[in-house]
Amino acid sequence: MSTSGGGNQLISVHPDELRFIFELEKQSFCDLKVVNNTENHVAFKVKTTSPKKYFVRPNSGVIQPWDSCIIRVTLQAQKECPPDMQCKDKFLLQSTTVPQHTDVDDLPADIFTKESNGKVEECKLRVLYIPPSSAQGNGEEDGLTSCRQSFDGNVALQRLKDEKDVVVSKTQQLQQELDLLKRRKYREKGPGFSITFALVAGLIGIILGVLIKHWFSSPSAIENTEVLTEILTPPPKL
Repeated sequence: MSTSGGGNQLISVHPDELRFIFELEKQSFCDLKVVNNTENHVAFKVKTTSPKKYFVRPNSGVIQPWDSCIIRVTLQAQKECPPDMQCKDKFLLQSTTVPQHTDVDDLPADIFTKESNGKVEECKLRVLYIPPSSAQGNGEEDGLTSCRQSFDGNVALQRLKDEKDVVVSKTQQLQQELDLLKRRKYREKGPGFSITFALVAGLIGIILGVLIKHWFSSPSAIENTEVLTEILTPPPKL
């Protein structure tokens, strides 16, 4: 059991350090029991050097005389293992006496600063990461190996995803180049005249030639031509 040191400590804390079972991408929590060792009302506040990694509830409060309070500290899911499973995070639990019937919402903002309140006691707690125990019961060594294997697996998975993205990108690039070649080939070849169009045009020309020849060879066609010539010939000038 940990106290803040000195003769008459306001509170005691159990356990005296925060122990978290560390597994990648999994939350872990540790409960602290804070006991008021006095006949006074004691206010407390929890601080940490890494506030983004931990979720503390309650992080402040008022404990009745000779009463206790449970504080749950939750380690957020982590994506990487710390080097050698060593954690440098620290927690600080501050406490001071307050008047009777004081509510936590009524606490002054500077009540836990030593400059304004010289009766603030502090209890420092270190953090330990414990690898999950294996089925063989080898403890920390097996847990550390499992953590490293999980980390290596995540690295390999990320590498496969990167390679997949490269293959997809190259495939899209090749498809674009193929479409470009098709468009260039079409422009170089040009629309032109198809063989079918040429045959149809030739056939129509032959038919028109036969019809014109037949029309001019008939007597009525000659008379029509003479009439047409008279109509088209302009009258003589006076």
